[in-house]
Amino acid sequence: MMMSFFDQFMSPVLLGLPLIVLAMMFPTNLINNPTKQWLNNRCSTLQTWFTINFMKQLFSPINMHGQKWALILTSLMMFLMTVNLLGLLPYTFTPTTQLSMNMALAIPMWLSTVIIGMRNQPTISLAHFLPEGTPTPLIPPLIIIETISLFIRPMALGVRLTANLTAGHLLIQLIATAVFVLLPMMPTVAVLTFAILLLLTLLEVAVALIQAYVFVLLLSLYLQENT
Repeated sequence: MMMSFFDQFMSPVLLGLPLIVLAMMFPTNLINNPTKQWLNNRCSTLQTWFTINFMKQLFSPINMHGQKWALILTSLMMFLMTVNLLGLLPYTFTPTTQLSMNMALAIPMWLSTVIIGMRNQPTISLAHFLPEGTPTPLIPPLIIIETISLFIRPMALGVRLTANLTAGHLLIQLIATAVFVLLPMMPTVAVLTFAILLLLTLLEVAVALIQAYVFVLLLSLYLQENT
């Protein structure tokens, strides 16, 4: 019986219990906790160096009120990176290929930035809907367009992450299937296809890291507008 290529995006179930919760909790065990020693191991040192440089780059244009989000966005970045990378391993499941999960991450974070802007600086936040100097006939359609663009932001966050990871996983599975089919018939072509598969796997690793960074970067830009 031929299995569908989209079966890899279905949440695995064991004894009637969905394993997506376990898949989301497992990456937190891979992050090293800081110790009280003078010197940490190489993994902890690399993790600390990455976190510090990431926070400097991400929060340098944000004022002091937005600096409170440093722990939340950094934790979200590490979570998305580990989940995306673990999904590339054999016999694993990638929770971030589920649009429902990505929207569950995007909507509350985006809504929090909007609420902060409306609470702390309502005049500036409302001014984004109508730029200064707009002609009077263009005011109603411009307000409608800006409102739609505001509410489409969380959808863009979730769909971008889901689409990029889903497309990469599908392409890897298609090329891997082609390698197994061509190996007994045309070994040379199969070897060349396998080389392409290795390069695509490296590209997918980069996409997994970049998409996690882009997700958090866009959230920081939304936060910068509202603080």
